Amino acid sequence: MDIDYIINDYIENVLKNNDIDAVVLSGSRTSLINDDMSDYDIYIYSKNVVDIDTRIKFAEKYSSYYDIGNDYFEYGDELLLRDSGICLDFMYRDLSLAENEINYVWRNFNSKIGYTTAFLYNIKHSHIFYDKNGCFKFFQEELSKEYPEELKNNIIKKNYNVMYGKKMASFYEQLEKAVIRNDIISINHRITAILSSYFDILFALNKELHVGEKKLVQYALKLCSKIPENFEEDIKYILYNDYCINSGKTILEKIKILIENITKICKL
Repeated sequence: MDIDYIINDYIENVLKNNDIDAVVLSGSRTSLINDDMSDYDIYIYSKNVVDIDTRIKFAEKYSSYYDIGNDYFEYGDELLLRDSGICLDFMYRDLSLAENEINYVWRNFNSKIGYTTAFLYNIKHSHIFYDKNGCFKFFQEELSKEYPEELKNNIIKKNYNVMYGKKMASFYEQLEKAVIRNDIISINHRITAILSSYFDILFALNKELHVGEKKLVQYALKLCSKIPENFEEDIKYILYNDYCINSGKTILEKIKILIENITKICKL
């Protein structure tokens, strides 16, 4: 039994007693780069949450294990399909959430600190199974238009400054202090923050929507024509070498080189 059949069966059942705006499929299993550990994310857009009895009956029909109504990350249901063990992650959202994100980022060119356009990537690349009034398709068509130059520039400027350019309290300066303190936890936090802004800059520079948190190196190499010098090697060195083996000074030097190389192609 394939995933399309299961999702269509879900839609047929929930539409009987619920007012649904859209049902779309996303997640790492449907992405350009996936593996056997990838799962399926099904987003149900509606003003009211689908009734729980329908969801439980559906879970009992198809899954060997399920968790209904959890809100650890976002309100939804998790199901392990019987036999295959594939995970289906159902998430319940109001369509206004997508509208507001498009308005804030895409239409008004606002940058965040890291992952600025990740939600937009999710919307653009979702597979539509149900779209009552065509709103979700409209969103996808809008996000398929040319990447706004002003948005690109704002993402690069904001994330460069917070990563390295600010004279005080940049992520890099915070990393320097963490190294002096020999604070290993803080060192890892600041490296993660630097890389978060770094990849936001890289995808914006190439006018590509941010793909999210998984397989960033592979996606960057696949999607981005403008890649910093020694990109993959520098990333691997920073992440694969234990801080206890390499001195803090060496980590700082490598991070600085990473930033300098992306600065060159951004022409900052």
